[in-house]
Amino acid sequence: MPVDRQQAFSGTKDTPAALRMDEARLAGYLATKIDGFAGPLTARQFKGGQSNPTYLLETPARRYVLRRKPPGKLLPSAHAVDREYRVIGALHAQGFPVAEPLTYCADDSIAGTAFYVMSFADGRVFWEPSMPGSEPAERAAVYDAMNDTIARLHTFDPADIGLADYGKGENYVARQVDRWSKQYRASQTEKIEPMEKLIDWLPRHIPPAGPPRLVHGDFRIDNLIIARNSPSVIAVLDWELSTLGDPLADFTYHLMAWHMPPSESAAGTATLQGHDLGALGIPSMADYVDDYVARTGLDPRPHLNVYLAYNFFRIAAILQGIIGRVRDGTATSDHAPARAEMIRPLADKAWEFAREAGATE
Repeated sequence: MPVDRQQAFSGTKDTPAALRMDEARLAGYLATKIDGFAGPLTARQFKGGQSNPTYLLETPARRYVLRRKPPGKLLPSAHAVDREYRVIGALHAQGFPVAEPLTYCADDSIAGTAFYVMSFADGRVFWEPSMPGSEPAERAAVYDAMNDTIARLHTFDPADIGLADYGKGENYVARQVDRWSKQYRASQTEKIEPMEKLIDWLPRHIPPAGPPRLVHGDFRIDNLIIARNSPSVIAVLDWELSTLGDPLADFTYHLMAWHMPPSESAAGTATLQGHDLGALGIPSMADYVDDYVARTGLDPRPHLNVYLAYNFFRIAAILQGIIGRVRDGTATSDHAPARAEMIRPLADKAWEFAREAGATE
């Protein structure tokens, strides 16, 4: 029976022993760094999220959110919370919907690993892209707001917002394929034939890149906080994978929701497959893409199958990294072990799109 992802991932839980922090030490430190901060504080871990442990900090006067590197052995270049802090600072200054960054700490002695603290955005997170319980008009408005938000992100010139050196920009998809191929290999626990084919095929079929832009890297509906009483996006979350790169690769990433293989596990990635989108008020993928093109002038349609093959490959490699952390004992989510069952279906879907783009066995 399908698990209720909304219930499984919403809210907080008791922090497991391996991820607890010294709350008194942390409160004393934050009182010297954040205006108006006063303890005592309590910290509880958010249920959602797989990578950087994220905590709700509650004090008598205000709530905050802390995001930190996980402890233990980490893959190269992963969990760069300093980069997250920098990018949300640059975007907050532009009025883009992100939580307000408040302080960054590289001193491992305070919380065990590097961390940053940001404001708490009080709104709603929809863990299912079908938005159960919503009305068609609200779904249509939220999808339009989501489209407008990523379109706005991709219209920033990185140099204009102080992020000219935030990444290499050029050859983004080629570098991503290389990066995730290597990280897949580093975390590999079994041989998956479609992944082997994609590691060979993708580098030879990279689409021509769009203009380098700031890319989120994990943009999807459950990484957005929606206002309590309107369809407005009040914060985009989880900037760990952000860099400069191809905006079309970034945009097509969240198009996977229209094609995601269904899963009965709460750990399985959510999908629009099997839903009557018209009845729900959710746009078809084609209409959603048309809206983005109209807003940005950027057009993924000539290479859409290649972009989708790349993105399904990438998410399969990312999930394999989570399984690697299970193997190494550093996974941060109760649902991490169940992610293993999704890797093969995602790889199969990626190869299906590669074949649509002309790949042969």
